[in-house]
Amino acid sequence: MSIDYAGFFSGAIDKLHEERRYRVFLDIERIAGAFPHARAEIDGKTRDIVIWCSNDYLGMGQHPDVIAAARKAVAEHGVGAGGTRNISGTNSAIVALERELADLHGKDHALVFTSGFISNDATISTVARLVPDCLILSDELNHASMIEGVRRAGREKAIFRHNDLAHLEELLKKAGVERPKLIVFESVYSMDGDIAPIHAICDLAERYGAMTYIDEVHAVGMYGPRGAGVAEREGAMERIDIIEGTLAKAFGCLGGYVAADGAIVDAVRSHATGFIFTTALPPVIASAACASVRHLKKSSVERDGQQRQAALTKRQLAARGIPVMVSETHIVPVLVGDPEKAKAASDLLLRRHGLYIQPINFPTVPRGTERLRITPSPLHGDALIEELADAMDQVWKELDLPRRAAAEAAE
Repeated sequence: MSIDYAGFFSGAIDKLHEERRYRVFLDIERIAGAFPHARAEIDGKTRDIVIWCSNDYLGMGQHPDVIAAARKAVAEHGVGAGGTRNISGTNSAIVALERELADLHGKDHALVFTSGFISNDATISTVARLVPDCLILSDELNHASMIEGVRRAGREKAIFRHNDLAHLEELLKKAGVERPKLIVFESVYSMDGDIAPIHAICDLAERYGAMTYIDEVHAVGMYGPRGAGVAEREGAMERIDIIEGTLAKAFGCLGGYVAADGAIVDAVRSHATGFIFTTALPPVIASAACASVRHLKKSSVERDGQQRQAALTKRQLAARGIPVMVSETHIVPVLVGDPEKAKAASDLLLRRHGLYIQPINFPTVPRGTERLRITPSPLHGDALIEELADAMDQVWKELDLPRRAAAEAAE
């Protein structure tokens, strides 16, 4: 008797199609120096497009200083890292990068991983595992990488309602002051664009004897006088035990990291399998990231420009009745509320107007809140924003999508 293994996989894919959740990747060529303009393969033809959903929030992946650092590093050191840091040794570029990141967050040390997913997964699971009887308290809207870290820790967990301080305190009180606890949460929640009450969470952590772990991946480079994130902007960095960030969004490169005091970082370095058994970032990437971090520590031009263009985008869309969801940050989520219509809107924007905005569907967001997630950068000029607003206005008319009164949107 033969087992139809292929049928298991094709059945899983068929289910995604039935639920309108099957993902199709667009073949895009970024053009150095031209962001947000790019080229894409659409229906067998190469077309010019404008990217409106990149996580390269500040365009630093195209910055001359970052490109120059990468070119110098690849000329001097080649492409690869040669292996894991434990077997093949570290490289000076990563050492320099970790020093910059520790300084950025005002911590003793930092540790670089190959991705933000791995830095969350490896650090949360390792820290909680090393603390006996640790209870993990996790915000219900935490990223999948944090959820995976919580799961792999093998410790008891308690999920608190999103940004709900009363619920968090209830769970902390139930656990008791004597029990070790770890609160894991994000600063900026990327699908809704809202912000955690950092000081209030730290107040509860101090009152009930808990450690704090904050994910700042959508905030590093973007907020604070030196781009260290929302915790820096709020004057809360010293109150956070472990700060996690990424090099792949506002810094425009690749990789993730954590910053904390020396004992925590050394324990993670020595015990986290996701670090020990993964090839290191190559010098070319570490050098480029280091240049980006250094630049954004001293330059607010990019941050200020990005905030200005995000606010303008929200105003232009709201003026046309496009249902922009409430967002305190640079994220501009536009509610559609139906997976098929969200994809139809995305397809029309791309094929008819040359504007790329990927639809966001379940399970990334709850069913019924499907949306388009727009991320304006400082390089999206006023004319591009008006072009986007006009195009979305036409798409909303053609698909007869729900609108919102301008006054209501402004609220």
